[in-house]
Amino acid sequence: MADQRITLLIVDDHPVVRDGLHGMFASDPGFDVLGEAAGGVEGVDLALSLDPDVVLMDLRMPAGSGVEAIAELTRRGARAQVLVLTTYDTDSDTIPAIEAGATGYLLKDAPREELFAAVRAAAEGRTVLSPAVASRLVSAVRKPAVPAGAVLSAREREVLVLVAKGTSNREIARELFISEATVKTHLTHLYGKLGVKDRAAAVAVAYDRGILG
Repeated sequence: MADQRITLLIVDDHPVVRDGLHGMFASDPGFDVLGEAAGGVEGVDLALSLDPDVVLMDLRMPAGSGVEAIAELTRRGARAQVLVLTTYDTDSDTIPAIEAGATGYLLKDAPREELFAAVRAAAEGRTVLSPAVASRLVSAVRKPAVPAGAVLSAREREVLVLVAKGTSNREIARELFISEATVKTHLTHLYGKLGVKDRAAAVAVAYDRGILG
């Protein structure tokens, strides 16, 4: 990409941010800003029609989130590399964006030269992560999974308690006023969240994790 201008699309719901980024990149002969979008939905449409090398994508936008836009561009096989540029660096923001297909993730307080270098790297298909985001991703990979009990729904807990008492699916359905098919669905979800394959293992893991007393 060194011998040609890198084309850009800026997707951000704040006009001041879009103007600032546009002016900054337009002042450098190595970049060409093809357009701007105020939301994810518009961003996808423009990315597909303008075919930029790189899309600078904000995440939290009223008119379509950045993560949804990234996933849609990935699904539709867009050529553009997506570089997230946002103020949010929580696990709930960074991990879904990377999983959706983002090439890189930077925070808006990144210095000008760091941002320029990140866009050049993204245009070449190289992954770029701010130090803070890289640290979070490494921690997310290394830390143990969140205890499954923390994500069980109220109904799943009820089913689990009855399973622990040796209650059959038919009896559980009768007691909770649901169908046996629904009981089986809840059990399937339970097994997946607990990482087990049967009722006995589910009860054992639930006790081990403190979900059942």
